[in-house]
Amino acid sequence: MSRRNFLVWLLVILATATTLRTLWLHADPPQISVTGIGVVWHDEGAWTHNARNRALWGVWRTDDWNPVYVAPVFTALEYVAFRELGVGLWQARLVPVISGLVAIAWLATGLAAVANRRAALIGSALLATNYAFVMWNRAALMESTMTAFIVVGWAAYALAERRPAWGIIAGVAVVLAWFTKASAAFFAAAIVLDALKTIALSQVPALRARAAVAAPAPTETRGAIVTLASLVMAAVTIVALFVWPHWTEYGFYNWQMSVLRKPEYDLRHVIDRASWLPIVQAIFTRMWLIVAAAALSMLAIVARWRSARPAERLLVFWMLIGLLELIVHDSSNDRRYVMFIPAMVALAAIVASRETPILPARLAALGAGRLLVLPLLLFLGYLVIGCAVRPMFLADIAANSFHRVVVLSAGLASAVSVFVMWQWRRVVGWFALRPVPHQVVLALLAVALGWNLVEYARWAASRQELNYQASVALGRLLPPDTLVQGKLANGLALDNRIKPLFIGNHFGNYDDRLQREDARYILTYDLPSVGYESQADSGLIQELLDRYPQHHTIATFTVDETPAVDRAALIEKRPR
Repeated sequence: MSRRNFLVWLLVILATATTLRTLWLHADPPQISVTGIGVVWHDEGAWTHNARNRALWGVWRTDDWNPVYVAPVFTALEYVAFRELGVGLWQARLVPVISGLVAIAWLATGLAAVANRRAALIGSALLATNYAFVMWNRAALMESTMTAFIVVGWAAYALAERRPAWGIIAGVAVVLAWFTKASAAFFAAAIVLDALKTIALSQVPALRARAAVAAPAPTETRGAIVTLASLVMAAVTIVALFVWPHWTEYGFYNWQMSVLRKPEYDLRHVIDRASWLPIVQAIFTRMWLIVAAAALSMLAIVARWRSARPAERLLVFWMLIGLLELIVHDSSNDRRYVMFIPAMVALAAIVASRETPILPARLAALGAGRLLVLPLLLFLGYLVIGCAVRPMFLADIAANSFHRVVVLSAGLASAVSVFVMWQWRRVVGWFALRPVPHQVVLALLAVALGWNLVEYARWAASRQELNYQASVALGRLLPPDTLVQGKLANGLALDNRIKPLFIGNHFGNYDDRLQREDARYILTYDLPSVGYESQADSGLIQELLDRYPQHHTIATFTVDETPAVDRAALIEKRPR
């Protein structure tokens, strides 16, 4: 493919991606359900809180809820959008929209460097239309921006193999991803691990002899060194300028609130989180063809690990270390899975664009050594099969009952793995004889793209702007600077000038929640249930309402969060 044709097609893909992400930017995201993708709309106002404060009142902090210490990079970008374009919902969503487009462009750049231009177009087209990724790119939350920096870091690392100066971009992007959201810690570990491996192989001949590999190219080694040096320097700079001066707040939000307060770390909970990976959320199921192709691509890269490109190895580390982070920390939240979408798309694009067989022919002759592949085969088989059988157990999943689907998925994965071990030569030989026919690739690509566009069309046909309209209506009802308690006050604050007081469980404006007589109003759900916006902490809202037994509802607003009827209630604490 000529460079000109490649650029023309890439521009078409980016134009399509822009259209999908910017049409009806005030529209409500898909509803929360077991078949949804998990965008919680009222979190948008909460996570843009400090940027909104700065744009409207000239100060970052107006109360004790300050997510700037969780996501300083995201907060800074949102402030720029508010400062230049005004405070509002579409302005807030513009940051993740641009983040999604950046991820698509850089994924294409990385794939062109590590594979070929065909892989770049396949990957960018799949990412541009991926329904879950599109919808998260339309939500003013950190995941899209964090993921975009991760993709930039991966692509720059691929480019640094030949031009080491790109390692500067790779290291800085990884640090920016971390300070957009600390969940990116897994990718920092992944890129450091691969860079150290490259440097060790280049500097220790005995290690190369033991691993039976050739020395990395000098440019590859220099790229790894530049990447590590850039990462360290960028991290030290941000720590010195931001983290250390605000260590108390930064430590509280990133360790006590985000780590210690949430997961259980005993063995039973770790096993639960591991078994939930392909089952508890629907994102992987919606992109099952890509998940299956990505699993095959990972096995192929592991099979030729000694000769794999650094960026290919990094994709495998991206997936495995990232999934390990979920197992340790939290696999029950939809937003945790967004960061895997570009990696799986890249892996699928690499295997789909190969001109040679997927697996090396020498692998078929592997004897007892094939047992070393068994754990990875079992794990990837469980992911792929779990995604496929999940739709048959939606009623169980809605009731938080995962036993039957876990047992079935694990049993089928074990059966497939045993069959592969038994028929090793035939299975491996089938993948090692010929490349995937172009007709098959085009057919599967058409199915994947068509499925994404059909899902988007179904959402577009039923879209509403209830949440935006509720925010505007609230602004007409309450004058500027009115204090309103409750997490939902943050959610409905983007298109008015109220001052919300976020109440979390032992964070935010928790300590003085019962003494804030200057806050005359409470904003919360009353349908589907009182305090639904903070389900785990709904007792906090009820406790606040009990504190004022004469409270009364003065207005309600229809909003859209679940398939049920959703309604926000503005409650006055005391009679006038």
